[in-house]
Amino acid sequence: MSDPLDKATAPPPPTLGEGCLSRYDLDRLGTEVGTEFEGAHALWQQLQGHPDAPGAPDEGAPCADEPAI
Repeated sequence: MSDPLDKATAPPPPTLGEGCLSRYDLDRLGTEVGTEFEGAHALWQQLQGHPDAPGAPDEGAPCADEPAI
């Protein structure tokens, strides 16, 4: 590594296709390229409002942004 600026860059994730058809290569994504997120499914369920999701708010409970009356 002769260029000191190479240390501050990361390569983009591997892709398939070109132009408008370009998409991430899901078979080559993983922890080595920084794309692993084990809690993604639980977070998605929580954001979608599934009551059985871990950390899902109770029905009728005030949101954190809303003051309690």
